[in-house]
Amino acid sequence: MPMAILVSNRDARLIFLNKQGLAAAPNRALGKEGLLQLIHDIGFVQIDSISTVERAHHQILFSRNQTYRRDHLTELLEKDGELFEHWTHDASILPAVFFRYWKHRFARREPVLKERWLKWQGEGFDSSFEETLQRIAEGGAAMSRDLKVADHKSGGWWNWHPNKTALEYFWHTGKLAIAGRQNFQKIYDLAERVIPGHHYEPEVSEEAFLDWACRSALERLGFATRGEIAAFWGLISPEEAGVWIETHREELTEVAIGPADGEKPRLSYAFEGFPDNLGDHSDPPARLRVLSPFDPLIRDRNRTERLFGFYYRIEIFVPEPKREYGYYVFPLLEGDRIVGRIDMKADRKAGTLDVKRIWWEKGVRASSGRLERLEAELARVARFAGVERVNYLAGWQGD
Repeated sequence: MPMAILVSNRDARLIFLNKQGLAAAPNRALGKEGLLQLIHDIGFVQIDSISTVERAHHQILFSRNQTYRRDHLTELLEKDGELFEHWTHDASILPAVFFRYWKHRFARREPVLKERWLKWQGEGFDSSFEETLQRIAEGGAAMSRDLKVADHKSGGWWNWHPNKTALEYFWHTGKLAIAGRQNFQKIYDLAERVIPGHHYEPEVSEEAFLDWACRSALERLGFATRGEIAAFWGLISPEEAGVWIETHREELTEVAIGPADGEKPRLSYAFEGFPDNLGDHSDPPARLRVLSPFDPLIRDRNRTERLFGFYYRIEIFVPEPKREYGYYVFPLLEGDRIVGRIDMKADRKAGTLDVKRIWWEKGVRASSGRLERLEAELARVARFAGVERVNYLAGWQGD
């Protein structure tokens, strides 16, 4: 393999932003087909139940395109069957064309899940499995509460009732799929009734699965280490990614990625022909945009820190007195840089987006132009969240 190609930090950021759909014009007409293509291009959209401003999957898509419509996502998931819900590193929305590869995840996870849930739930954790699957097969789609035994006292996810345990187990192992949601609660049905036949039936070999898992991850990252390739989908191990790299050396080139701190470049891999094979890469819009804490751009926190010099952790589970920032703080992307973070919450009863506090990154000045861009973005976010106005609380700009 020839000497590694040196990639500046700014060029690396531009490549990744383009790959992640954050360099295109955010006000271009998207439509339903465009939405499906966007999700396919970035790979997945994480789902999260927290709705401080808007649920994560909606905000991830809105930050890329302000013409995004929630009903298009629902149609693609629940009517057209072109998207499905399953696990990457976390619960996510994925193109249904990938379902054939997820069959390998199901097979890999089943023995692991059995062992783990046996320790968690104890002997007899699978006591209701057969009857639950039969109930879905004969009675049709159902929610967990439809099957809950009357005398079971729920204590949260750690104390699921036996039918809920069965439903989740069969979802994780591919026998059930999510047919829809009601107030964010899952509706389960047989996978073959949810996933269209042309996506459900195809099978791929183990070799083809491993090749796709690595190749498709690298395509969406632009450049990556073996660990980043493995972590993108959460389907394979770093060791398997390492073997793929070694057996496909003739297709790959080494690239040295300049980190944000100016220290030693990090050796990564890209496809041969890099960077010419990436096509035209445009500069991201200069506007300031609010990112979801679960945005795929920043999902890999270590990569985020190396590329953007931005250290980020969600502090939901940190006791309030020990939080550095806030309960649910949103990163702020401006052009090709992450320039700050903001603590805000939609108060739907009052019809306001309450801005509690903003923190600019070191070296970022709160100029009048930047504040104008922030106000314009917050007004867009407020409209998207369905509230009437932005409410700046006392002291929101800090010291």
